[in-house]
Amino acid sequence: MKREYVLYAVCLLWVSGISGQEIKVEGSFLDAFTEVALPQVKISIESLNYEGFSDENGLFDISISEVAAEEYILKIEKAGYLPKRIPVRTSIDKRSLGVLYLEPDISFENTQLATVFLTEAELNDEETVADNISGILQSSRDVFQNAAAFDFSQTFYRPRGLGSEYAKVLINGFEMSQDNNSRPIWSEWGGLNDVQRNQSFTTGLFPAENAFGSLAGTINFTMRASRYARGGRITASVSNRSYNGRFMVTYASGEVGNGWYYTVSGSRRFADEGLVEGTLYDAASFFAAVEKKLSEKSFLNLAFFYTPSERGKSAPLSEEIFELKGRYYNPYWGYQEGDIRNSRIKKITLPVVQLLHSWQLNASSELLSGIMLEAGEMSNSRIDYGGSTANLVDSQYYYSVPGTNPDPAYYQNLPSYFLRSATTTNYESAWRARQELEENGQLDWSALYEANLQAATHGQNAIYAMVSDVMSPQRISGMSNFSHQFSPHLKIDAGVNTRIFRNGHFGRIEDLLGGKSFLDVDIYAEDPAATGSSKQSDLQNFNRLVSEDQRYKYDYAVLGYHSSLFGKVEFSGPKWELFGAIQASGTAYRRNGNYQNGLHPETSLGKSELSDFKNFGLKAGSIYKISGRQNVEANFAWFGRAPGYESVFVNPRQTDLLVPDGQSEKILAGDFSYRFRSSDFNLRLTGYISEVRDATEISFYFTEGLSGLERENTAAFVQEILQNIHKRYYGMEFGTEYQLTPSLKLKSALGLGENSYANNPNLMLSSSAFAEILNYGEAYLKNYHLPGGPQTAAQLGFEYRDTDFWWFSSSLNYFDRSFIDSNPLNRTLNFQRDYDGLPLVGYDEDVARKLLKQEQFDSYFLWNATGGKSWRLKDKYLGLFASLNNILNTLYKTGGFEQSRNSNYRELKEDSDREFPLFASKYWYGPGTSFFINLNLRF
Repeated sequence: MKREYVLYAVCLLWVSGISGQEIKVEGSFLDAFTEVALPQVKISIESLNYEGFSDENGLFDISISEVAAEEYILKIEKAGYLPKRIPVRTSIDKRSLGVLYLEPDISFENTQLATVFLTEAELNDEETVADNISGILQSSRDVFQNAAAFDFSQTFYRPRGLGSEYAKVLINGFEMSQDNNSRPIWSEWGGLNDVQRNQSFTTGLFPAENAFGSLAGTINFTMRASRYARGGRITASVSNRSYNGRFMVTYASGEVGNGWYYTVSGSRRFADEGLVEGTLYDAASFFAAVEKKLSEKSFLNLAFFYTPSERGKSAPLSEEIFELKGRYYNPYWGYQEGDIRNSRIKKITLPVVQLLHSWQLNASSELLSGIMLEAGEMSNSRIDYGGSTANLVDSQYYYSVPGTNPDPAYYQNLPSYFLRSATTTNYESAWRARQELEENGQLDWSALYEANLQAATHGQNAIYAMVSDVMSPQRISGMSNFSHQFSPHLKIDAGVNTRIFRNGHFGRIEDLLGGKSFLDVDIYAEDPAATGSSKQSDLQNFNRLVSEDQRYKYDYAVLGYHSSLFGKVEFSGPKWELFGAIQASGTAYRRNGNYQNGLHPETSLGKSELSDFKNFGLKAGSIYKISGRQNVEANFAWFGRAPGYESVFVNPRQTDLLVPDGQSEKILAGDFSYRFRSSDFNLRLTGYISEVRDATEISFYFTEGLSGLERENTAAFVQEILQNIHKRYYGMEFGTEYQLTPSLKLKSALGLGENSYANNPNLMLSSSAFAEILNYGEAYLKNYHLPGGPQTAAQLGFEYRDTDFWWFSSSLNYFDRSFIDSNPLNRTLNFQRDYDGLPLVGYDEDVARKLLKQEQFDSYFLWNATGGKSWRLKDKYLGLFASLNNILNTLYKTGGFEQSRNSNYRELKEDSDREFPLFASKYWYGPGTSFFINLNLRF
């Protein structure tokens, strides 16, 4: 094969040139191993605002007029292949590069790890733990972003401190974020790695493809049948992380006659138990796309993907539990007839259909339009132990006592509970609790069944039931994007995106655990008149008995829409590149309740008022080319972002109450970068600052120690509304790599961030236990650090790539400045007050300061290594990839939160003075040594 000399023979096209001449280059791309034509290879010219792609046959033809007479760099890029940079001199003659053979980048299999880390994060029983953006960075070749995607992501590190709600994920130009919280659900396309190799990624504030973009970056997966190289791929993987095994098959037809193309892909991932105890994993994925070439300039693509998954969750642990059971302990599971059964199961079934039309209007203009349908279900299971039986006595309703919390790690089941005070110390019970936790400590399924069977023999309803909180989204989206290249120096893009949705939310009985029926009431609701009304989930179905697969507790839907318009202009000159973008958007939500809740009979049934948000945005940026190797870059953005409806409705399960004076977030951000690029040395240094203003967060918890209730009972289940939050993120990113020899590359990366509250937001509490919203005023959070992984991350590493197609890399990674998620209520004046609103007796300012000091986790190092080998088997390609993470089995915390049970000084101090507080902070721990091995055959 003539790979090397064909490439380098055309590497320098030298003819004399003058201003106003043309770049005319043509050629084709083939896989260096299988010699299959490669479509969707990106060809761009540095310093010119031009990029194009090879067609479905791997052919490309560049013809750009009116360019300066100087050397340009032709960049050739395709995910999964080694990139090329070819110097080109302008010429009036068309020059053919012939066939260019692209070598597979076996290290690209490293992108599998980003998916593994994201998948593992979703197993934690807390949304914010999985809230990172590493998945959108997997296609980037930037040194720092690669480190963030693969080595830093296992610690849930957030680049620039930002969560996934500030990133955009597009598939074929359609935005995939969910409307309830603005975050993408990675599981919705999980397991489709083979067909997501055609990616376009823009970092931070840079101009995005097919979108205005976002604060944390934008990625667009192109999943069109004509954009895949002809051939197949079989992949088998083993791991000890979230899943133990994976099998994946993909085939793309290429053009099969009359302009038809098709691509299919399927995979299965599975584990009876992952690295964390009891975390089952069962996921299947299927993708099919068929595309028709209507003409030489028009294509119609129909794509379908469906990735049902079922996963067992894991729990955060207190220090007391960790010391007894270790980092992999999970109280959510137990044995049932010898099989592992997890009570907290997350299921996702969200099929997606997309119809996309691509129209090349002329050599300079393209119109991309489409429609997308989504409908399915996401559910999270748990055990409801509030089962009861209603008894009518003298026209009054009395309800039997519900069950006890079956969680083996519930605070009343721990040794510390029996040692909580000198007057209640019971050493024998504490010892027995310790023995039970150490020797067993798992959910007792047989006890739940036995309790229900005993109740049934006495004519009573089930006490325990396995239930699910279900969201059933239905969404239709439409988009149209237009692009026009006025000249090699000037390009415009414009687009419109809109979607309407109806998201149903309801509780559902999954398993009665041997019982016959479950009484649909809130057994904990106060009912002083004993009428039973306030306890009803639905007053229109009084004391309703529900069976398996029936809805209960709550049933409502949120209806809404989101529409946006954007325009973008890009200019490229010999010394400057400039861009500007503008966006206008509108979002609206309305709740429609199907139950008349007994605690909120006037505000639960029927449609709520409409809550709408109008926003506007601007982005601009520039690149100044100091020389052919050095650039300085600056970007600026100001835009509004509508909140997801979870931050709009205070307690939508029971009422349509809206957050008072709800508003959009206002985002102001900028960054400045210096880049140096040469054949053997690359460097990027970036400074950034971002401010998010007027954010709202809603939390749900049970707490004690509330003031202002005018009663001695200070406990309530509350909805906390933290409003007018200002967050500030600033810091720097540094990445560099040096090609020490043709085979050996050194690399380093550093991220230093300061992510904190920039003000004291306002805190209010709502609850069915009190009539009006309690406004506790400012929560003194200013300068408290935001949670979300380490704010300092550093890497030193190397990569060795042998000419015999094997490679090895290793890195040492350092992490520091991770902080616990602070409880805002304890930072209000409520912390200092008694139930009557007067100052607490014995309040000590110095002690309070120590109690409220934010916990910082210990720093740590992680050593990782990856490697691979590829073989050519005639016209086939066999690749092996392996990785080891946390080789030294380092113990570290990835996150944690302060419990909210104790909300005033007296109760928190009393609890903190114990050796093991009853309501201590809880933590998530990172996994120990883990591996991932991937074997694939391409044909």
